[in-house]
Amino acid sequence: MNATNANATRTRALTPSAFLGRSFSAVVILFFVIVFGLPIVWLLLAPTKSATELTAQPPFSFGSFATIADNFARLSEFQNGIVWQWTANAAFYTGVALVITLVVSIPAGYALAMAQFRGRRLLLIVTLVIMLIPNTALVLPIFLEMSALRLIGTPWAVILPFSFFPFGVYLTYIYFTTSVSKDLLNAARIDGASELRVFLSVALPLATPVVALVGFFNLVGNWNNYFLPFVMEPGRKAPIQVGLAELLSNVPLFNPTSAASITLDLPVMALATLISIAPILIVFLFSQRFLVEGMTAGGTKE
Repeated sequence: MNATNANATRTRALTPSAFLGRSFSAVVILFFVIVFGLPIVWLLLAPTKSATELTAQPPFSFGSFATIADNFARLSEFQNGIVWQWTANAAFYTGVALVITLVVSIPAGYALAMAQFRGRRLLLIVTLVIMLIPNTALVLPIFLEMSALRLIGTPWAVILPFSFFPFGVYLTYIYFTTSVSKDLLNAARIDGASELRVFLSVALPLATPVVALVGFFNLVGNWNNYFLPFVMEPGRKAPIQVGLAELLSNVPLFNPTSAASITLDLPVMALATLISIAPILIVFLFSQRFLVEGMTAGGTKE
């Protein structure tokens, strides 16, 4: 009987449809490994080599830890350690904007979901429309607005636009609409709690997953934003993403006409790239549980 079951299982596994399905899955996985996986592996291994070793040795071979230290020292010496200034700027801009975003977006989404007031539907429509507009298209009006307020060249020229996050408002709206019981909130109101107390003591603790999700999306979007900081805060006040473009201009391979007295090799540039993504990667690793809860929240209607 066991041999018969084994033969039947083997026969089912070898049917044409099963074979085609497995083959298609293997092709898709191989495609993503080649397109996305191999460049990441190369980027991780590049800082372990010198410029000569990078071209002479196999692309996926490991260099040495001493070479990593040498490339790190060269990166730190570039313009008196400006890469660390850029990283600190990015952390400051992103952190302050994140706090403002959470303070504004979560209550706004809660109000759109739970309150009934004149203009509510219009506000929701405007929020959805703004989500569809590319961020690059908004740079010019934002620049003119910041210029009128005389904020160009100050940290607020980057922080305030970063703090406006309509996608976070919409996520919060969806969460409170689908995952938080209005009866629970009404029970708190019947007990005499004010609307602010209901939000802070009842609704906000229940919204921890969506708060983490909104915070993560805002953090990643602001950290990786290039064009707006490039326009608003050039030079030493720029964040790391704008700084990477300046580092790239000092790599002879990408800018043969560069006349800079200090040039950077590709391994040093690869190390700078890894440093620029390290903070986001660390945040992601420590917030996976909350992100999964936030992404699956609202999947069912009460």
